[in-house]
Amino acid sequence: MAKILMKGNEAIGEGAVRAGCRYFFGYPITPQSELPHYLAKRLPEADGVYLQSESETSAINMVYGAAGAGARVMTSSSGPGISLMQEGISYIAGAELPCVIVNMMRGGPGLGNIAPAQSDYLQAVKGGGHGDYRVICFAPASVQEIIDFMKDAFELADKYFNPVMLLADGILGQMMEPVELGEEETVQIPDRAWAANGMRGREKKNIINSLYIVPEDMEVHNHKLTKKYAEITENEQRWEEYRVEDAEMVLVAFGTSARIAKAVVDRARDEGLRVGLIRPILVWPFPVKAFEKVIPHAEQFLTVEMNMGQMVEDVRLAVAGRRPVHFTGRPGGMLPVASDVFQEVKKLMSGGAK
Repeated sequence: MAKILMKGNEAIGEGAVRAGCRYFFGYPITPQSELPHYLAKRLPEADGVYLQSESETSAINMVYGAAGAGARVMTSSSGPGISLMQEGISYIAGAELPCVIVNMMRGGPGLGNIAPAQSDYLQAVKGGGHGDYRVICFAPASVQEIIDFMKDAFELADKYFNPVMLLADGILGQMMEPVELGEEETVQIPDRAWAANGMRGREKKNIINSLYIVPEDMEVHNHKLTKKYAEITENEQRWEEYRVEDAEMVLVAFGTSARIAKAVVDRARDEGLRVGLIRPILVWPFPVKAFEKVIPHAEQFLTVEMNMGQMVEDVRLAVAGRRPVHFTGRPGGMLPVASDVFQEVKKLMSGGAK
């Protein structure tokens, strides 16, 4: 099958269209602006609708409306824009509507900069907005995965009636890699009998709602959501294992950091050090099962991140105090350097840190 070069942001757009998405609402912000630019041309070709909103707050509420009407819909942004969307994301999760949200992460906090980072991890996997809710969250590590995961993202959104986020750093949005697109297929979208899109012969109105004035009713709804999140956690953990079978130290990284960590694993193996890598593919639900498999022989863990230590909290929860968990990373748009990470691995494995 022939391959073509695609930029990550454009691959997201193409992957979304091939997954049946026909509506996009968003606002430009670096480093994801090529995505709406691509969809502004591509969606009309597919009989879809592209609309640039006046703000990120408007964009997420347009997504709420389109999802409630039964559309396959998405939006995208970065850093400050995703922060502005948090109230709307909470509404969508509370109303149990399927949609996809792309966060092409940049340096922060505050206005930050336009350099790539992974500092929105906690915002993505812990909810981000108000209330008890969760967002299913993909963490691709290549442009090919970006395309492949878009189909999975829309399918999981429909399966669980839940927003799904694609969480990537700005490098993945801006880089170009060869990808296989394959033949464009007709997408079968599940029945939308629940949607608020007119009576259509029904006797009872469909109501899309996240407002429960009576506390007892709100409590019942929260228990329903929690049961759904438990089902997702049990059934949808996804990860990649790399050379972990006999690893004494296991690196844990996602996205671009995982590509750096994989190079560190190879160098360590070349020097006789038993090092492996766990790469979460979904960062929520976090792949706790991956750690249960390696705990018997892994003596310690090291997370490699483009932040000040965020995923390390989930690794410590997964390990549950049974092994030491360390962190190394670079914040503010700086990248970890493979040689520096390797030196940290050697120091830890020689007992240089407690």
